[in-house]
Amino acid sequence: MTRNVEIITNNEGNKTVRIKDIRFKGKRSINWDEVKEYLKDYVGDMYTVSNYEDRIYIGADLPDEYTGSRYTHKLMGALAKAKANAAQGISELIEISDNKRFRDNQDERHVRNAHFGWYRYDSRFELPVFDEAGNVERYNSYKATMLIRHAADNKKYLYDILDIKKETSNSFDS
Repeated sequence: MTRNVEIITNNEGNKTVRIKDIRFKGKRSINWDEVKEYLKDYVGDMYTVSNYEDRIYIGADLPDEYTGSRYTHKLMGALAKAKANAAQGISELIEISDNKRFRDNQDERHVRNAHFGWYRYDSRFELPVFDEAGNVERYNSYKATMLIRHAADNKKYLYDILDIKKETSNSFDS
């Protein structure tokens, strides 16, 4: 799986994952089955949140949850495209995550897969905007929440990416 991704420091001094390709395109909708197949390549991997030294694993449930969650189904337009393409930077998004916070299970159905509760981390990414000639005109910046489940095996697993918000400032490539 080839990826064109790097970690940069944005104009506000925050670490950001710059995703240089738009792999998942669609004028009206995203082909979430393609995204699901792409995410399957990550299953079994482990990444470390550098600020906390937390190990985050990629479990077999990530592709289905990432592409089939209620949050994903509500997304439309640019935010759906942003979530689909953020899949290219999963490892880096985990690495630069910050603002760790914990939440107990609030729903009985999650006791089996998040036995010890949930963690949330904030992360940032950028996606390119191309001009008519196919050159990068600018990058749109996004902030997102990484939802991590703390399982009965005492490991933390990436469960989904939520609360994707486009930031008002755009980053320009110098």
